Amino acid sequence: MGLGKWIGSAMGFMTMGPLGALAGYFIGSWFDKQAVGMQEDLQADEAGRARYEQGQRNSFLFSMLVMASYVIRADRKIMHSEMEFVRRFLRANFGESAVEEGEQILLKLFDEAKRLDGVSPVAFRDMIFDCGRQIAAHLNYGERLQLLNFLVRIAQSDGNVCAEEITALREVALAMELSAGEVDSMLNLKGESLADAYKVLEIEPSATDEEVRKAFRKLALKHHPDRVATLGEDVRRAAEEKFQQINNAKERIYKARGMK
Repeated sequence: MGLGKWIGSAMGFMTMGPLGALAGYFIGSWFDKQAVGMQEDLQADEAGRARYEQGQRNSFLFSMLVMASYVIRADRKIMHSEMEFVRRFLRANFGESAVEEGEQILLKLFDEAKRLDGVSPVAFRDMIFDCGRQIAAHLNYGERLQLLNFLVRIAQSDGNVCAEEITALREVALAMELSAGEVDSMLNLKGESLADAYKVLEIEPSATDEEVRKAFRKLALKHHPDRVATLGEDVRRAAEEKFQQINNAKERIYKARGMK
């Protein structure tokens, strides 16, 4: 899919507001006519449904890149490992043509951040907060959780998540009407210790067995892969991997407590 179609989809899905303005900023000479009218006629037929789901998917991707630009820049360093992770992610989930197009969007976002830094130290952050609120209005809870999971994985890609990146992740989460606890949970998904498992389930080791069961049921509902069904099979597979990591954390706690 051409860059114009990505951005056209984002504008169609999130008309007006800061994301629409950002999309307009990127259009320039890249815009292609096929992007116009992404949502003009979303009939209930298969073709209309396919167009709607493609619009959802492209808007999710555009939103992820906008938020990733804030997390990547949090320590004022643009690490090669983080950019390479984004390239691999785009290639695996959206195809080879998405790699160059996504990178162009990120580089433009970095340029815009530098420009806004000259206006005010918090101007880019304020723009990101506004975008987060718009994302919260257009993506469901499960889709926002999956977007946050991708951002956490980008931050982890260089093997070290610094304090500035954790702060940025928490700010992005709150802007999208998620919680700091959900950030901490995702940061510990790959951990193998019992302490990590409790953080994944967002509970203290002092929790009762019933509180453990309740916490897992709550997470299972929030992170179920069906919640991202309209975003494509590759995003769903990533959600399934996250769901399995949550289940693994639960199993470690159950085993340690002798629970069944």
